[in-house]
Amino acid sequence: MRHAITLRIGPATFRIGSAWRQPIAELGRLYAAYPDMDGAIADFTVRLQPTSLARRWVRPSIFITGDHGLADAAPMSLAHGLLAAEMGMNLQMALGWRRHLLLHASSVEKDGRVLVMTGESGSGKSTLAALLGERGWRFMGDEFALLDMDSGAILPFPRLVSLKNRAIDVVTQAVGVARMGPLLAATAKGDIRHMVPRGDAVARMGEGGMPALLLFPRFGHDAAVRPVGQGEIFMRLTQASTNYVALGEPAFTALTRFVANVPARAIDFPSGDDAIAMVDRLWEQLA
Repeated sequence: MRHAITLRIGPATFRIGSAWRQPIAELGRLYAAYPDMDGAIADFTVRLQPTSLARRWVRPSIFITGDHGLADAAPMSLAHGLLAAEMGMNLQMALGWRRHLLLHASSVEKDGRVLVMTGESGSGKSTLAALLGERGWRFMGDEFALLDMDSGAILPFPRLVSLKNRAIDVVTQAVGVARMGPLLAATAKGDIRHMVPRGDAVARMGEGGMPALLLFPRFGHDAAVRPVGQGEIFMRLTQASTNYVALGEPAFTALTRFVANVPARAIDFPSGDDAIAMVDRLWEQLA
């Protein structure tokens, strides 16, 4: 690829190559505070390449590939090149990472203890993690929570936070425009804008913590808190993991220990402020 950058996010290193300068320049700006990995050996390679020779210049169209890829993945517009690069990194992790049990979850840390939040797209977990990261918590990750299968700790993967639609304005008001990426309008999931995590999230991305609370958030409903049975928790977490089956018995053992030791609640909330208040109350009850 003509243009390239190497990034380290948590324990993983990515080399992203592109036929176009724009996505690499945007990555370089938004990941400027991350470790300089120029010349490092990467765990994964991501390539943003044209769908055909002509499509490099005429209505440029990106096909995402790399060490791992999906042959039937839909091409993306060059205007969404930053999103394509982020999706490419997530795809490599989802299909190729084997050092930890991956949970599709957001996570934040306070006083060495970690709050893990998982749910379907649109549940509010990314927005809630981003807002908590501005209110006394350390942001640890938006896309994946990495569960160490030996120690039971959650390790950070603090990539850019992907915000969608109404969440964009809410978080922009909290953090300011300087930490926001370009607005990517009319993607397959609506409008998307990426947020750069705070400096402490980047500086401490080698520090994990023990999980203390698991939440299943759900945005857009009246405030409510419900207990969740261990059988349901286990089932939902296996569904939220991209490598549970590939890791086999160690993953089963680690997830069984997680479910047995970490209290869990399902929360409904109508706004970010309501969710933060609910999290604060639940966290105080752990003390």
